[in-house]
This record gives sequence, C-alpha cells and structure tokens, in this order.
Amino acid sequence: MNFEDRIAKRAKAIEISTIRYFFNMAREVEGAISLAIGEPDFVTPEHIRNAAKKALDEGMTGYTVNAGLIELRREIADYLERRYSLSYDPEKEILVTIGATEAIYVTLNTLAEEGDEVLIPEPSFVAYHPCTVIAGAKSVFVPTYEEDDFILRADVLEKYITERSKVLILPYPNNPTGAVMPKEALKEIAKVVEKYDLIVVTDEIYSELVYGGFKHTSFASLPGMWERTITINGFSKSYAMTGWRLGYIAAPEHFTKHIAKLHQYAVTAAATMCQYAGIEAIKNGDEDIIKMREEYDKRRKFLLESVREMGLSCFEPKGAFYIFPSIKSTGLTSMEFAKRLLYEAKVAVVPGNAFGEHGEGYVRLAYATSMENLEEAVKRMKEFMAKL
Repeated sequence: MNFEDRIAKRAKAIEISTIRYFFNMAREVEGAISLAIGEPDFVTPEHIRNAAKKALDEGMTGYTVNAGLIELRREIADYLERRYSLSYDPEKEILVTIGATEAIYVTLNTLAEEGDEVLIPEPSFVAYHPCTVIAGAKSVFVPTYEEDDFILRADVLEKYITERSKVLILPYPNNPTGAVMPKEALKEIAKVVEKYDLIVVTDEIYSELVYGGFKHTSFASLPGMWERTITINGFSKSYAMTGWRLGYIAAPEHFTKHIAKLHQYAVTAAATMCQYAGIEAIKNGDEDIIKMREEYDKRRKFLLESVREMGLSCFEPKGAFYIFPSIKSTGLTSMEFAKRLLYEAKVAVVPGNAFGEHGEGYVRLAYATSMENLEEAVKRMKEFMAKL
C-alpha cells in the first residue's frame, strides 16, 4: 500500500461528521432552528469566567506541567470521591486534557494497536470509531435496542467478544440516545469484563445530567473494576464550558503513566487560564449544575411529550440533553427525514445513522436550547408531520 492509499484509508474514518454537516446547514437555512448540536445554550457562569480573568491579570500565562495544575488535579480527585466514591492519587492518577475528546484520543491510541478490537456500543458518540481507526485497531459495534432503553446488555456484548477484544467503551449517559445504565446492568457488564479480561474506557461527560431520580454509578466504583478502568470526564456539559476545552482522565497509574506520554507530545498541556477556571468550577459550581439540570429537565419533559403527541415513539431518556425518537413509522430513512425537516420546516436535527448503522430509523433532537426555540421547533415539526 503506497503512502496516498494509507492516508486515504485512515481519512475514510475521519471525514467531517454528519452532525457538523447539519449544524452548518442550519446556519445557512434562513430562520432555521437548530436542535442538531450538543452544546449547552447557557453562558459559562460568571464566577468561573472571572477566575480565568484573574489568572490572566496575575500573569498566569505560561505552561503548566503536562498533567495539569496540581491544584486542579486535587479538586478533581476530591470531586470524584464525593460524587462517585472513586479514589485517585492526584499526583499520579489524574491527567488534565484538552476536553474529553482529547482524553478519548490519547487513551485509545495508548491502549489499542494493530490487531486489537475495540468494543463500541451503538448508537453512540461519533469520535470512538475514528480514534480506534487512527490507533490502527478495529471497531466492533455492539448494538443496543430501544426496547431495552438503549442500555448495553451483557448477553449481547458477550456475543461480539473474540480473542482479539481488548477495550470496551462504556458511553453512559449516552449521546445520542440519552440512555443511562442502572447499577444492576453495570454489574452484569462487569462480570463479562472480568471473564474476558477487558480494559474499560468510560466516557462520563454527562454524569451530572441525569433526571427522574436516577443516580449515576461510575463503573470504576464497582468491585474489581477500578484496576481495569479509565474514567473520562470534563467540564463542557456540566458547567457549560464547551469552548474552554477542559477534560480529564482518572485511572490507575499503570494506565496514566503511559497515556501521559501521548498527551505531552500531542498538546503539552491544557491552557493555563482554563485550568484556573476549572478549579473555580469544581470548587464552587455545584449550584450552577443544579440550576442548569433543572432547566434541562423541564425541556426534556416538554420535548418528549411533544414528539409522542406527533405520533413518534420515543423511550424516556434519563440522561444527557437528547431525545432519540423513532421515525420508522414515516417510511423515511433517517437522512431523508432530517433533510426534509430542515428544508421544509426549518428545523435541524441529526439523523440517527450518524451514530452508526444501529441508529438508522431514529433522529437525535438536542434540547440544549431555549424553551422558546423548542416550542417553535415543535410547532413546525407538528405541521411537518401532519403533511407526511
């Protein structure tokens, strides 16, 4: 295989995502309302912004150590202990990254190599497969189903495991479905993980955004799972800090000491003033999370009820800020539905197959926008559905 062919093979997996396509198109269609992008509509709370300003005013503009400010790593360790009963040494077992996406990239490129298989529940976030391909490994997609509320079932997972299986990604609360994993379901997954000696990468970026009395359980807190789990989280969703690009990895030292090698040569370190903002967010941002979560929950209930009134079936999502209704009854593919909805009703959503072939027949609607926008979008969608 020549140089150009090798580039083309890798690039095939990392083309511009369908999500970004619909986000961009929504900006070009005059008067369109976008439910396509998974980004909080809230501005980062003022006290967090002020912490970054203070750092700049005090001249905190140089590099930090590769792993991040020790003050931030200590706050992260304290947060994980008080919220999810996870214990990590901030000196050796916490690594600050440029968003959770970089955390996913460096983790998979450390763990996986040619010949390895990475188990990815589907539908799920679009970054896992490209990062696996870039690492030279193979993605194995494990289906989840609406009738199971899109949780990953242990018996289904086991069917996709081979002697080459090395890493399992656990992306819950889930993007795009909004699904959550009950503790009992995680315990069943843990049995499979132990049986086949898998390494687990958990993407818990939406861990604070759960509803209906659900309590998030971090997989690493289960008996015997801490030693084999890399926990990824960040500030983007919980604190409305998407543009700050601040995330982190929490894992035993036998993982972090190697992941840190890729991190240091890829990015050196997260931006210093952003790290100071992160310290403020974790120390004093609990009330911000509660306020935003309560508002998201109102929108969740409204949008779920509304799509059901349109005649679309939709399970109740209890995490993140997405609903994932089935559009199979319309007779349209996910892409056809999304394109027609955008151009005929001026509402942008994301076709479910953007998140893998098991997302076909669904669309993702993000309720990370104002209630005013949601009400107008629902009105337009109802008119659109009535014409089908």
